[in-house]
Amino acid sequence: MATARVLVLVTVVLGLTRAGPVPTSKPTTTRRGCHMDRFQSLSPRELEAFKKAKDALEESLSWKNWSCSSRLFPRSRDLRLLQAWERPVALEAELDLTLKVLENMTDSSLGVTLDQPLRMLHHIHSELQACVPAQPTADPRPHGRLHHWLHRLQKAPKESQGCLEASITFNLFRLLTRDLKCVASRDLCV
Repeated sequence: MATARVLVLVTVVLGLTRAGPVPTSKPTTTRRGCHMDRFQSLSPRELEAFKKAKDALEESLSWKNWSCSSRLFPRSRDLRLLQAWERPVALEAELDLTLKVLENMTDSSLGVTLDQPLRMLHHIHSELQACVPAQPTADPRPHGRLHHWLHRLQKAPKESQGCLEASITFNLFRLLTRDLKCVASRDLCV
C-alpha cells in the first residue's frame, strides 16, 4: 500500500511540468482546495528525519570544495513581505529547486538518509500545487519582491553543483519551519 502511494506520488510529480508565468494580480480561483494548514508544524519524527538528512548533507559538503558567487537564499528574504497569494508561488519555486538539487546529489550513501525527507518534500510540493494560483492571460510578468526572488531561483542552476547543494542544505530548516509555516498560516502570517 505504501509502495503504491509512493509510486503514484512519484508519477504525479514526474508528470508535472515547470510552472509558466507567474501571475501579477490576485487570482479568483485555484485548481482544487488549498489545504496547507496541516503543515503549520511538522511532527517531531518528521523534523528528526530532516535533521538527520541535514547533518548527513553537511557532512558530505565538508569534503567538497564549493563556493558561491551570490547568496541563493539571502537572510533578508522573508515570505511575510509578500502578499498572501504570492507566498505559495515563491515557496513552490523554492521547493521545486530543493527537490531537483536533492534528487541529483551524487553521494549514493545519502540515499537512505534522504529517502523519507524527499518523500515528505514531494508530498508538501504536491499539496502546494493546489495553492498556486492559476495563470492569468494578461500581463504574466511578476513584479516587485516576488519577481526578484523567482529570478534569483531561476538563475540558481548557473551556480556550481556544490554551491547549490550547500545553499539548499543550509536553507532546509528555514524552508520547513518558517516558509512552509507562513504559507500554511495564510493571512495570519505577518
